[in-house]
Amino acid sequence: MTTTGTPAPAGLFGRVRALLKRHSRELSGFLSIGGVAFIVDAGLFNLLYIGYDWSYWYAKILSAVIAMTFAFFGNRHWTWRERRGSAAAHRQYTLYFFFNAVGLLISMGCLWINSRLAEVWPHIFDTKIAVNVAGLLFGVGLASIFRFFAYRTWVFRLAPQLQEATETA
Repeated sequence: MTTTGTPAPAGLFGRVRALLKRHSRELSGFLSIGGVAFIVDAGLFNLLYIGYDWSYWYAKILSAVIAMTFAFFGNRHWTWRERRGSAAAHRQYTLYFFFNAVGLLISMGCLWINSRLAEVWPHIFDTKIAVNVAGLLFGVGLASIFRFFAYRTWVFRLAPQLQEATETA
């Protein structure tokens, strides 16, 4: 039983479904902003990497920083707008970019794994498609899961009075 008197969902899928339902508004806002940021990231990455023949390491870093900046303002002013409260924007911005740096390391780790696999199977992993799959699909996907929970837990925290109200409801 939970504190609201409803039975706790059984099994892993029940718990995941309950978690998704409870956070559906935040998750849909996060995914909307993230989808646009992903388009910015992917477009700029490929423009620099393929169009201007940059190293994929530098192209990923620059495209990610620009996409992160867009996503910060979108998440602050739309996804978690009710959590802005008295929190100083510079504190949120600092934490946001710290967690994005961790997310960038996750993405870069996926690119690094791809580069190691390219040494063994260059005909598969030493291609522009493989680099995009590693950096954008796996890297951004894994980093996004991490960032969602980091943002809502530490960056865009509930104000203490709102947190008390949600705990008592």
